[in-house]
Amino acid sequence: MNNIRKGLLVLTMTGLGACSLPKQAMLPAARPLPAEGKDTLTLRGFNQVFDDPQLRALIDTAFQRNNDLLAAAQKIRAAEASLLIAKNAALPSLDVSASAGVEKYGDYTMNGVGNYDTNLSPNISKDQRIPRNVPDYFIGLRSSWEIDLWGKLKSRKKAAYSRFLASREGQRLLRTQVVAGIAGIYYELAALDQELKIIERNIVLQESAVATVNVQKAAGRATELAVQQFTAQLLSTQGLEYNIRQQISMLENRLNALLGRFPAPIARTADTSLPRTVKGGIPAYLLLQRPDVRQAELELAAGRADVEAARAAFLPSLTLTPYAGFNAFKANLLFQTPASLAWGVAGGITAPIFNKRQLRSQFNISTASAMTAFYHWQQTVVNGYEEIATALNKVENQERVYELKNKEVAVLKAAVETASTLYSTGYASYLEVITAQKNVLEADLALVTTRREVYQGLVQLYRALGGDGLP
Repeated sequence: MNNIRKGLLVLTMTGLGACSLPKQAMLPAARPLPAEGKDTLTLRGFNQVFDDPQLRALIDTAFQRNNDLLAAAQKIRAAEASLLIAKNAALPSLDVSASAGVEKYGDYTMNGVGNYDTNLSPNISKDQRIPRNVPDYFIGLRSSWEIDLWGKLKSRKKAAYSRFLASREGQRLLRTQVVAGIAGIYYELAALDQELKIIERNIVLQESAVATVNVQKAAGRATELAVQQFTAQLLSTQGLEYNIRQQISMLENRLNALLGRFPAPIARTADTSLPRTVKGGIPAYLLLQRPDVRQAELELAAGRADVEAARAAFLPSLTLTPYAGFNAFKANLLFQTPASLAWGVAGGITAPIFNKRQLRSQFNISTASAMTAFYHWQQTVVNGYEEIATALNKVENQERVYELKNKEVAVLKAAVETASTLYSTGYASYLEVITAQKNVLEADLALVTTRREVYQGLVQLYRALGGDGLP
């Protein structure tokens, strides 16, 4: 009869816990990626971009000293500790316990009357007589174990594991951003070095032109206006030189900050040739392996696990609390074996009744968070697709611009020679010479800028593809 009552009690508590169990959360279907041609892009195609030994050395320094990367490593350690906590939550706890206490029972209580009668019994020894003020000494082991009947602890462990993996993807994302940032600044500096060389070369040529026109003026073959125009052109070009030097200084300081160090000279290769063309369709497999996409996907998985854990919280939980040790009401009898050895185990089933509103609120919060993670993941995929498409178009278009600019520079250099020859023979004015020199200077600088844009496009494409550190 007692067993039947116990069974009915368990069924009643289970029914109370499950009668208002929320429905399982359903997320929208993911949108399919656009159909593309054959995927030919791989991260190996960027070897030439990162093959510069000076650039490699800078990246290695950043991996060791960049403060954001060091902070990301600590976040991974924290996520790993949270995962360990979630894993151990399903295991029983085991504690060494030592306790001492004393109780005085009233004369009109069951314990007081029972102890009084026990002391009068002829069946007990002197050591078994209970003091009026009853001490209680215990030394032993106590344990508590929640049986994961409905997978609540398992869902929490899954959420913690997904967040741990997400933190590692966050570090991958940061590493890729640092590499792309360093490479972008490095090639910007390389381009400014080339521009500085072009300007310095033009300054030498323009100084020669000023000297020549002064000689011609002294010989009566040129006017003061011609001298002033050539001199103004020289001064303008000299001003450009200092602007370039300031930009170089600013970028070097920025790069040093990215490396986690104070301002210092940045070693770089004197000349950077244009890398080979990178062509191909948008690779879906690389897009889905981007660290930010993977991170968003793992956060979504963690959100789903949180929802399952919040849903399981509505169901009854079973807890076992065993103990074993030495127990006595007299200190000198505590270690008298086997008489003082004691053990026990208790099991309890608890089901929420009055706190279901709080549980439902937590379930709603977890569901909303999972939905937010889903939409964030979808938008991350869309953003990644857009970044890859934009970077691919940039590389292709800038390569075509570079070819045209190369031809333009060759034509303008020939025009400068032609203008100089015509001016020396009196068939062209000094303004035509100045214009030709100015045009070739601008075209040379534009050619360097276009080459820089090709590199920047490749770096952006590498980052958009989710390159992890170095290819």
